[in-house]
Amino acid sequence: MERLTSPPRLMIVSDLDETMVDHHKDPENLSLLRFNSLWEDAYRHDSLLVFSTGRAQTMYKKLRKEKPLLTPDVIITSVGTEIAYGNSMVLDDNWVEILNNKWDRGIVEEETRKFPELTLQGETEQRPHKLSFNIDKSKVKAVTKELSQRLEKRGVDIKIIFSGGNAFDVLPQGGGKGQALAYLLKKLKTEGKHPVNTLACGDSGNDTELFTIPNVYGVMVSNAQEELLEWYAENAKENPNIIHANERCAGGIIQAIGHFKLGPNLSPRDVSDFLECKADNVNPGHEVVKFFLFYERWRRGEVENCETYTASLKASCHPAGVFVHPSGAEKSLRDTIDELGKYYGDMKGKKFRVWTDQVLATDTTPGTWIVKLDKWEQIGDERKCCTTTVKFTSKEGEGFVWEHVQQIWSEETEIKKDDSNWII
Repeated sequence: MERLTSPPRLMIVSDLDETMVDHHKDPENLSLLRFNSLWEDAYRHDSLLVFSTGRAQTMYKKLRKEKPLLTPDVIITSVGTEIAYGNSMVLDDNWVEILNNKWDRGIVEEETRKFPELTLQGETEQRPHKLSFNIDKSKVKAVTKELSQRLEKRGVDIKIIFSGGNAFDVLPQGGGKGQALAYLLKKLKTEGKHPVNTLACGDSGNDTELFTIPNVYGVMVSNAQEELLEWYAENAKENPNIIHANERCAGGIIQAIGHFKLGPNLSPRDVSDFLECKADNVNPGHEVVKFFLFYERWRRGEVENCETYTASLKASCHPAGVFVHPSGAEKSLRDTIDELGKYYGDMKGKKFRVWTDQVLATDTTPGTWIVKLDKWEQIGDERKCCTTTVKFTSKEGEGFVWEHVQQIWSEETEIKKDDSNWII
């Protein structure tokens, strides 16, 4: 969050499974990729992305290896009981101290063992401030009442969250996704960075609290589960700031951005003609997002108006512009564009996708921009990532000129001797 010097234009706080990520109806992750390109194109430079998930950090990291997730500014895990910041996921120790109030995990373990209705979930789901069980839905009310009374008598103040039709989480009273969001908003306000707008996104019972925080817009994706829809019908149906989208998962989030007029909601992936794909704000990051989307479509053989765009792209490269391949080899930028010709359609019919992450542009001197990003490429189940740096120059009214592109393998990529299929 330190990269922002002023209040973020938009903060999106989204659940992951079946909200940002569609596990059942979108095998190629197209909805998520649509959101990704919209966020990197229009929002990354002045907004905040927060993931709020029931997963523990270990399982969150596993999901990142399976799906093309962007890197969030803040990650809230274990149903709002752990908050971490940035790429290195630095834990918020102050939040830990707040949750310690009237919480004794040992006593909670002891009392929950007395309920045969509760089946302990896997070890990865058990955290310092969260115990997770499975339970038959018909037993929830009775167990919740009795367990709460037992723990209250022993001086432990808890919150029970039922979600997903069978998940039963026991947390400190001060925990949960809603309390974590309220804490984050208060922290940002203290730093003079309270978001102009905040959008909460969810699909299940453990997301309910997100929609109770004042002055926050909310979207329940079209595939929201029964327990969340029941809560909505009983508590929030008349609230104009909460909607039930008619699109699934990340598509519903994009729909909500447009519905509440929170900013641009046309993803570059929804634009077929790249010459018509123009950003509202002058930002060289837009050029990078657009180029790598073109590159994906080029290799998949899906590009329309391709000769016109490649001619335009080549003309926007400086005659002496250089591309440095991650292998260290250097070549002319214009020659690199020409070389793309022989790769047209070579990935047609294959599971080939490209996405950009953490696209950040800095104007270093008047008329000069440096754009840094992670460029990901997936072929089948194999993924590679390059940390990419692009230097642009610009003159008023003349657009951006590509001066220099350098790529190095990221730490997450296993380097193989043959890197010839990495073009740019």
